[in-house]
Amino acid sequence: MPCIMQDKPYVRIHCWLEKEGGVLFGLGRMQLLRKIEEYGSLKKAAEEMGMSYRGAWGKIKRTEELLGNNLIEKISNKEGYRLTAFGRELIEMYMNWISSVEDFAFARAGEIFPWPLESDKGSVSPSDDD
Repeated sequence: MPCIMQDKPYVRIHCWLEKEGGVLFGLGRMQLLRKIEEYGSLKKAAEEMGMSYRGAWGKIKRTEELLGNNLIEKISNKEGYRLTAFGRELIEMYMNWISSVEDFAFARAGEIFPWPLESDKGSVSPSDDD
């Protein structure tokens, strides 16, 4: 018997990359990098995301260690931080990957489940782990 729903369910997924040493990169780190680029400040980016400066710094440094590349660079004490070319490239790679995963997940869910679905691309909230 088919299930009748008032509202269409959303297809949501959460994807990140990790190594044995911890989370490599995910939505939360991507959003943190975007905020650093927007504000030029790690402190302001951390505040906007509801995390401590120390927590944000730790996430950035851990990812840099695991990747062997810097994601941010200090411009000056007055001007703050900016993303490195690698940091900007990593955001682009992640966004391309997650977009293709979301497209596949939505199409496949439509084949499997007997009811209409909504696409809610890009609306997943970050977790504390990524």
